[in-house]
Amino acid sequence: MKKKEFKAESKKLMDLMINSIYTNKDIFLRELISNASDAIDKLHYMSLTDNSIKLDKDSLAVRISIDKDKRTLTICDNGIGMNKEELEENLGTIAKSGSAEFKTSNEHKKDIDIIGQFGVGFYSSFMVAKKVEVVSKKYGEDASYKWTSSGIDGYTISEATKENYGTDVILYLKDDTDEEDYSAYLDEYKIEALVKKYSDYITYPITMLKHHQHLKEKKNEKDPNEYETVEELATLNSLTPLWKRDKNKIKQEDYDVFYSDKFDDYENPLRVIHSKLEGTIEYTALLYIPSHAPFDYYTKNYEKGLQLYSNGVLIMEKCSDLLPDYYSFVKGVVDSPDLHLNISRETLQQNRILKTMAASIEKKIKKELEDMRDNKREDYEKFYQAFGMQLKYGIYSNYGLDKDKLVDLIMFNTSKDKKLRTLQEYVTGMAEKQDKIYYACGETIDKIDSLPQVDAVKDKGYEILYCTDYIDEFTIMTLHKYQDKEFMNVCADNLDLTTEEEKKELKEKNDSSQDMFKLMKEAIPEIKDIRFTNTLKTHPVCLTSEGEISAQMEKAMSTMPFQNDIKANKVLEINSNHEIAKKIINLYENDKEELKEYTKILYAEARLIEGLPIDNPTELSNLICKYLSK
Repeated sequence: MKKKEFKAESKKLMDLMINSIYTNKDIFLRELISNASDAIDKLHYMSLTDNSIKLDKDSLAVRISIDKDKRTLTICDNGIGMNKEELEENLGTIAKSGSAEFKTSNEHKKDIDIIGQFGVGFYSSFMVAKKVEVVSKKYGEDASYKWTSSGIDGYTISEATKENYGTDVILYLKDDTDEEDYSAYLDEYKIEALVKKYSDYITYPITMLKHHQHLKEKKNEKDPNEYETVEELATLNSLTPLWKRDKNKIKQEDYDVFYSDKFDDYENPLRVIHSKLEGTIEYTALLYIPSHAPFDYYTKNYEKGLQLYSNGVLIMEKCSDLLPDYYSFVKGVVDSPDLHLNISRETLQQNRILKTMAASIEKKIKKELEDMRDNKREDYEKFYQAFGMQLKYGIYSNYGLDKDKLVDLIMFNTSKDKKLRTLQEYVTGMAEKQDKIYYACGETIDKIDSLPQVDAVKDKGYEILYCTDYIDEFTIMTLHKYQDKEFMNVCADNLDLTTEEEKKELKEKNDSSQDMFKLMKEAIPEIKDIRFTNTLKTHPVCLTSEGEISAQMEKAMSTMPFQNDIKANKVLEINSNHEIAKKIINLYENDKEELKEYTKILYAEARLIEGLPIDNPTELSNLICKYLSK
């Protein structure tokens, strides 16, 4: 029989699969059991839409058998099976998935739970097997076929004899080496443990013929003790999905294994929410709050949603209507007997039951986050580092409609100890007579601390919120107030920290300098205003902003499409107590052209402090060199 070759890219992928992708060899059994379950799912689904297919649902099962003499491990299913063409198509090209194609071509493709019969995972069997045989008979057909391969060299397909429909995957285990004990996979206890660990939630029975030694019954007292081996067909998995089991009998390890297996996460979740609602609407939810964000979480490719079941049968892989966008990080399953299996996606979106469940789930998530915030602060801060930005989006989006739901969940690093604090904690710790919540924006805490305006606020004993995410200022603008305390940007032009006497003195100085400021603005016409200030401590200049758009907000919006023309109304403020104030007054009286050049340098300095770009660095460099050489 002529051996067929895998395609070149398939050889490379198989080699990568065996040597790199799966470092844990135990995983092969989970992959093959999942494939078997998918094959049964496919046949079961077809029986729901084709009245000619008659199935005994109680007989649907995955069976594992061990032959120690032949060193074989076999995984059998009584699912849809494959004919010759499908064996060729599905197994001749690695990563070609029969179930994926079935799901893609079926008109109800989004309502089918098919992981991918004989996708990439099937080839993990070559980590432990030197040869693999797949004997299959498709439901409704008479012929049977056998696919055989010893790895990347190729495969053969031949006619076979198989009485019942379905698929048998037979692994001929590799010989043991000093480093690897492949014979372990011929041990019943090892196989049972792997099934319990990885496949306990499979909804079909996973059975195996187990062997037990029993003491023989004595014929008389003189008979010596003898043992006989008794065979027993045992079901290895629990059958009942984890979320339907008694919470009191579920260990945290069970939750973690289910989460890792179901959602392909290498870290355990921070929190598990396992709840059941009974009454006019009934549902069970098993929800997880992850400990880190997926790599694509903050991209448009990320798809939120919970798996939606009706009595253990999947309706939708990712039901986005069960979660608001600001809780899109939550993963899990929801199972309700009140939903019909044949409900359409359009009807589902308008379904009253679904909306009621979504509202209940949202409350449970918020309650869990609040509990973590108050009682497991370290966990909450880890969560917040991963998903805090999403909560801020939730406040800012939808015109602030949901801000009251989320405001007590958000946090900011502050000038008190550089640690994360809630707004409630900030207000509780406010200084006496303080009536505003102060904040400052910048790329990092260190950059914010270097802002000239920050010193003045700190000197008053006021705590400052550090806004280092570009969404922060938009969030604060949406909130506007917290517990009747207005937010105040320390870089705003209306920051007021002085006494009435100091204000009067400063006003007189600014009024008398208007002609000088008018001349200076000729050098930097893009500036809104120039004035003296008495709030700066040692810094000579700073930039403040008039109106809603700050300099930092301008910088953030400049990175967004179609927002490049939005500019802040910038004000150049000069420290009235600094030597530079005397210098510019002297220049105004003696050399007005030189004053304009100084103005450009001061403005450039203020922009650099704010982290804004310099429009003409060459001109600035020449001016600095000119005055350094004097």
